[in-house]
Amino acid sequence: MKNLISERVADFIKNYPPFNVLDEKSLYLLAEQVLIIYKEKNSIVFSVDENPHSHFYLVHKGAVTLTNTTTNNIIDFCDEGDIFGLRPLIANENYKLEAKTHEECILYGIPIEVFRPIAKQNEEVSVFLMESFASNTRNPYSKNQKGQLYGVEIDNDKNKEVNIPDLQLANYSKKLVSCSTRTTIQKAAELMTENHIGSILVVSKGLPVGIITDKDLRSKVISGNHPITATVKTIMTSPVITYPKKLTITQAQMAMMKSNISHLVITEDGTVNSKALGIMSKHDVMVSLGDNPAVLVKAIKRTQKVKQIKQLRKSVMLLLRGYLEQNIPLGLIAKIISELNDTCIKQVVELSLAKMKEEPPVKFAWLTLGSQGRSEQLLHTDQDNALVFENVPETELPKTTSYFLGLSKRITKGLNTIGYEYCPADMMASNPKWCLSLQEWNNKLSYWISNPGPNEVLMSSIFFDYSLAYGERDLLDQMSDHIFRTVEKYPIFLVHIANGALQSPSPTGFFRQFLVEQDGQHKDFFDLKSRALRPLIDAARVLILSHSIKGISNTWERYEKLAELEPNNQELYMACSYATKALLKFRTRQGLLHHDSGRFIELEQLTKEEKMKLKRTFKAIKGIQELITLRFKVANILG
Repeated sequence: MKNLISERVADFIKNYPPFNVLDEKSLYLLAEQVLIIYKEKNSIVFSVDENPHSHFYLVHKGAVTLTNTTTNNIIDFCDEGDIFGLRPLIANENYKLEAKTHEECILYGIPIEVFRPIAKQNEEVSVFLMESFASNTRNPYSKNQKGQLYGVEIDNDKNKEVNIPDLQLANYSKKLVSCSTRTTIQKAAELMTENHIGSILVVSKGLPVGIITDKDLRSKVISGNHPITATVKTIMTSPVITYPKKLTITQAQMAMMKSNISHLVITEDGTVNSKALGIMSKHDVMVSLGDNPAVLVKAIKRTQKVKQIKQLRKSVMLLLRGYLEQNIPLGLIAKIISELNDTCIKQVVELSLAKMKEEPPVKFAWLTLGSQGRSEQLLHTDQDNALVFENVPETELPKTTSYFLGLSKRITKGLNTIGYEYCPADMMASNPKWCLSLQEWNNKLSYWISNPGPNEVLMSSIFFDYSLAYGERDLLDQMSDHIFRTVEKYPIFLVHIANGALQSPSPTGFFRQFLVEQDGQHKDFFDLKSRALRPLIDAARVLILSHSIKGISNTWERYEKLAELEPNNQELYMACSYATKALLKFRTRQGLLHHDSGRFIELEQLTKEEKMKLKRTFKAIKGIQELITLRFKVANILG
């Protein structure tokens, strides 16, 4: 007789790592022994220094926080499908963190004694568990641990150039041609010629034992040292150097340098004791390096024409896709892709300046606005930008403005050429309204802040998410100082911008059902940007502005800073940081899948787990909007 409970458990856990790689027999064996645990909100699952449990845990419903009680910092946030409490399985030590339910939860207790032998038989499971235990790669709250699994650190000083690490996997040839140890050298050479390959794998009993390359044929056969009638065993390089398929470019380069070889054999488990999957050559590594971020930066800076940048931006998208497939933390992905996008913009500005007949009459700064200004523009979207130049005497203003408008038109045209669509609302520096002197910008900003009508709030909301793409940072700093001085003078502006942050439509209706578009081109689609991302972005902006914090335009970094400034609201702010990254990653995946902006989602195409993950972020939206309503007393003043 079937055990329906076990079947339901198996049906759930098979969707999440590391259980998703288990065979059906192991999966159901495990599911039969899983302990189902109900916990009320704010219940302790385990405490610091508590003896190890006989289970580790998987969240089925709800959410759990892991906290360092010494510093009172939340270290991790686990929701549906996430595992925690691995210390008894990996280290057999008392717990170092406190696990507490963030809300009402149903947990699956995975019995360690049943799971351990299953994990030992499956290397992919073991690697996943060790990585999860040794590094917080899924950790939505950590600012210091991003990318530690890959041994890199990201410089958070935005005034410095990001040191872009190598995280991508190296490509290898899956077109595997092999022969036995008894094959003659002549036959092996014929096989290589027929298949247009530079190496052939030598196997024995289905396992790799050697390799022959073009170099071997030249140095050992053509030289006369061995006859072509001899067997390949006499000239093959043995033993072969093997690696698993998840091999980064840097690892491949180091392996080849260390062993002074030009080919690596990729096998199922990375050893000579398993079947070969392919061969990686130095050529494969060099091809992979073409999409390496550091190499791309250099290639972009060497371009002489804007159209050349367009081709390189395609490589940026391939890089983005690869990073998402590797599940690299979004904060790290955003820094790398934004740095590459900024490099493209800088080069377009440089090439545009070179085409101008005269040098710029005064210093200037090119600003990126909106999602690029927040370092959140991962997919190709339209351009939002502005230009500010040094103040000049009134008599020189028309001539100076004319020069920078001409430059701006060249730049916006170049950006359009490389893939940035023109802004439908014409919020670009090629528009005279967005190409101004520092004094003109300060006057405009003062007007927006002191006369906060709906249009002024909209304009300022777009403009306040800015970053320097090219030119003089001092001009940007002067504008920022002016903004904060003026906001302090007109505090009512914060109420109006807070009200604007509450205008985005709700993501869900009754019984947490998704609210979809009712008509138009995207009827029955879910608007991820307006209903989920925009409320979080708008709330972070008004809150960071209220604290007069400049230099932080990225949404999740704003929330992380707010968590430092307001420890009593730390939990909410960190949940908002996590939700923003989760939603942006989801939008990016959808955009790459459907070759669009990822904004409108067809819900029928999502799995149940994907829908659950989306809904999990909506609680943070509701919480932050409630905080804004109370803090700025929006309903009382504007209602």
